[in-house]
Amino acid sequence: MSLREQVISDLTAAMKAQDAARTSTLRMVKAALMNREIEKGGQVDEDEMVKLLRSLVKQRRDSIEQYEKAGRQDLVDKEAAEVQVIESYLPQAATREEIEAVVIAVVAETGATSIKDMGRVMKAAQSKLAGKNADGRTVSEIVKARLT
Repeated sequence: MSLREQVISDLTAAMKAQDAARTSTLRMVKAALMNREIEKGGQVDEDEMVKLLRSLVKQRRDSIEQYEKAGRQDLVDKEAAEVQVIESYLPQAATREEIEAVVIAVVAETGATSIKDMGRVMKAAQSKLAGKNADGRTVSEIVKARLT
């Protein structure tokens, strides 16, 4: 079963179970998927679906950050619940230790010594972590720490 079919199947199950939070999140995912398909003019493949889900998670995390600054815990909780639902469809995320190991290897390979080399290191690290669902912000923090 493809990721797209899984989302639609789970949406139906959530509606039958009257799980309002999960239903609204999956409807939002389905709508984003439909919009992407309209933009593309055809079906999206699994890689594009994963990119779409990552983008939705990133949007939610940015919203959480803003809501925390505004002191809106109710909205923080809602967004965090949406992140959990969306992440359940993503591949297992790379751990901080795995990311650090890749960054150390890339720094050694590229011979990076200063923060000026951060772009080169980030690009190489992201390509090595491509299938592991690594958070870009975490990778950036680790690279910055290694190069300073």
